[in-house]
Amino acid sequence: MTATTHSPANTERAPSNGHALAGTGTLVRFMLRRDRIRLLAWTAGFAALTLYLVTALPVAYETEADLAAATQLFADPVGRMLIGPGYGFDDPSFERFVANGYGLYFFILSALMSILLIVRHTRLEEQTGRAELVRANVVGRHTALTSALIVTVITNLVIGAAVFGVMVAVAGFGAGGSALFAASIAAVGVGFGGIATITAQLTEYSRAAAGIAGAALGAAFVLRAGGDMAAEGGNALSWTSPLGWGQQTAPFVLDRWWPLALPLGLAVVAAAVGYALAVRRDVGASLFSARPGPATAAPSLGTPLGLALRLQRASILGWGAALIIGGLVFGAYTDALIEALADMPDVFLELFGGAEDMVAGYLAYMAEFMAYLVAAFAIMAVRSLRNEETGGRAEPVLATPVSRWAWLGSNLAVAAAAVVVLMGLTGAATGAGAAIVTGEAHHVGELTAAHLNHAPGPLLVLGVAALLFGVFPRAVPIAWVLVGYGLVVGTFGPLLDLPEAAFDLSPFEHPAEMPLEGFALAPVAILTLLAIVAAALGLLAFRQRGVNVT
Repeated sequence: MTATTHSPANTERAPSNGHALAGTGTLVRFMLRRDRIRLLAWTAGFAALTLYLVTALPVAYETEADLAAATQLFADPVGRMLIGPGYGFDDPSFERFVANGYGLYFFILSALMSILLIVRHTRLEEQTGRAELVRANVVGRHTALTSALIVTVITNLVIGAAVFGVMVAVAGFGAGGSALFAASIAAVGVGFGGIATITAQLTEYSRAAAGIAGAALGAAFVLRAGGDMAAEGGNALSWTSPLGWGQQTAPFVLDRWWPLALPLGLAVVAAAVGYALAVRRDVGASLFSARPGPATAAPSLGTPLGLALRLQRASILGWGAALIIGGLVFGAYTDALIEALADMPDVFLELFGGAEDMVAGYLAYMAEFMAYLVAAFAIMAVRSLRNEETGGRAEPVLATPVSRWAWLGSNLAVAAAAVVVLMGLTGAATGAGAAIVTGEAHHVGELTAAHLNHAPGPLLVLGVAALLFGVFPRAVPIAWVLVGYGLVVGTFGPLLDLPEAAFDLSPFEHPAEMPLEGFALAPVAILTLLAIVAAALGLLAFRQRGVNVT
């Protein structure tokens, strides 16, 4: 035994390329097995979104004139910033409207999914220590990264196939353009997956790795928006963005396949860089070392409330910046709506409260729409508590004289305050955007009040998420159902002529539609009370269960 242990055969050489990928097939099957529900949900979501668009658009725009009016609405620079270069809008069809009007958002979703997949199966596994358990078996150095890439490619191909199937089999769209659109979604997703292979090597934390890749996605959106605003069809700036590459294929118009070589080339180059960086660090380490904190903490960190604010500060600032920019853009779109009012389809007018109150109806809808986004922040805030718990960082805090009430209550209080502040800031930004293009300064105060009026909706979502966290922490994502249902009912319910009961089930539908309507205290008070009760029940449940349980 001693001779075998000291044999040169056990120590002399690094594994070959074949050994570096040992166990890839097994790990790919394991990842697919582990994420079977998650990947199925993503695929079903893409298919459902496609199905909705191909069936709802003919209902919303019954005549060619209606469709032409809708595409004209997006033909100005602000419209092109929101949806893309506007290929085919001079001779619109439903195929062109789906692919070139909504394609950008398919690309963003596929990019986000790919980023989360790569980070989840690489950096998060290292952060939690599970990667070391896997590598204790017959697994090569590059097996985990390669397996994550393969799973990402497979998922994007399946999603592309689902989108293609719906477009061809359900809507009867042309196979060539549908295949190009589906391939563009998959290619853009794989391209951003490649970018995530790099960011996963840079930092020790999965959240930071996903955040850096998300920042790259945001930069791609800004570059594309700048280029597309400048000219119809975009300019050179549009071609610097991976999102722009997908849109420049122009399905059902130019039918260009060659731009897909750009995101695929990006994926190959980025993955090669990711592999090269991976061999320059230890498992669990990163190229950017975490900075040590100051020797003495600020006095505010000595309180549960101060610690909660410090932990959520970055998230609040990030969401705040994004929502303010979004509010400015959506507010600035008011002028384009006024100009297009005469040609607006009836269903569009109905959604925004009729021709006479079109501007007020649009701004009222934006207040509700921003509430959906802020509700997403609320869920993410509760999810971060789960990460604190499973990451072992909550237990040291709870081992001090800090009670569970104080720990969870402080975090929920900070999140609730952030919800109100974010709604107020977003409303002020939307009002400022509307005031700039219309010259009517009253929009600032009017929209600030309208957005604050919708704050109880996100607060109730926060309370439900807190209740789920206290009772069954793994079920916190169920709170997304409230947001998704509210978005579908609030946006498409009038078009689908849903019954009133369907609207009553959404917490976002009860506040008055300011500035279209006057303020109503009762729904705000009731929703706020329900949010407080749900959060209190969550606090009670958290006291009864163990820490770091499922």
